[in-house]
Amino acid sequence: MFDWNDLKYVLALAHHGRLSAVGKQLGVDHTTVSRRISALEQELDVRLFDRSPKGYTLTSEGHRMLPFAEKIESQAIALSKDISGLDTAMSGIVRLATPEALGSQFLTRHWISFRRDNPNIEVELVAAARRLSMTKREADIAVTLSRPTRGRLVAQKAGRYRLRLYGSSTYLRSHPPIQTFDDLANHDFIWYVDDLLEYEELQMLHKNFRSPRVVFRSTNVTGQANAAVNGIGLALLPCFLADQMPELVPVLGDASALERDLWVVTHEDLRHVARMEAVVNFLTATFKKESKILLGSKSK
Repeated sequence: MFDWNDLKYVLALAHHGRLSAVGKQLGVDHTTVSRRISALEQELDVRLFDRSPKGYTLTSEGHRMLPFAEKIESQAIALSKDISGLDTAMSGIVRLATPEALGSQFLTRHWISFRRDNPNIEVELVAAARRLSMTKREADIAVTLSRPTRGRLVAQKAGRYRLRLYGSSTYLRSHPPIQTFDDLANHDFIWYVDDLLEYEELQMLHKNFRSPRVVFRSTNVTGQANAAVNGIGLALLPCFLADQMPELVPVLGDASALERDLWVVTHEDLRHVARMEAVVNFLTATFKKESKILLGSKSK
């Protein structure tokens, strides 16, 4: 029987990819991490990681082991809680994946309160326009725009957010007035680079606006908003971002509005890990508390 304690090194290295980062997290020398991984591979007679100058990545066998290791970690924590009656220490690293603007322009405004209540939990925010694979340990928790249909994942609907069409005051003054959707045919649009947009839920410009004349594209929502502020064109933006920019004015009011769901997703085997629970609870509470901001109810 292999040493169960070695599984914590597998989990940490799958997450970080580098020995030094794992050593820092677990409070050991990086050579200890390397030695324990090698010992486990030798005991199981299998290679769990590929080594390269860029770090460590899981092999196919390593990916097969990962859910078992996560389940053992979760069960060990549950046992500790049940036997001792004490909660596991709120410490460790949580990698959180979110759509780009939601993470960088909304959640970061509120994270100070989480930090104040959980000083020993380190959050790694990956705010991007592409999806991360939770089954490959690219993220521990994700905020998604739809409920996942595959994998051993637990999802809860945590809120909604609204998008509207916005333009800068300068742009609107120097272009034909917009009173109906037909008037949009005479205007320039700002949008994503479509072939780099992995969130199907965001591929909605052409679905909701007839033959939009796109003149500028960016993979970054914040970049789109800044382009709109500088008068390049109209942009379909989250209200929680655009309403913070006084230069931007809603176009066509709620007639141009669209809504999207927010789901908080985590691994089934990690759902009862204390640090994961803390982040999930914070996210759901924040989305509920800030629902008016997310839905653009704040008047400009």
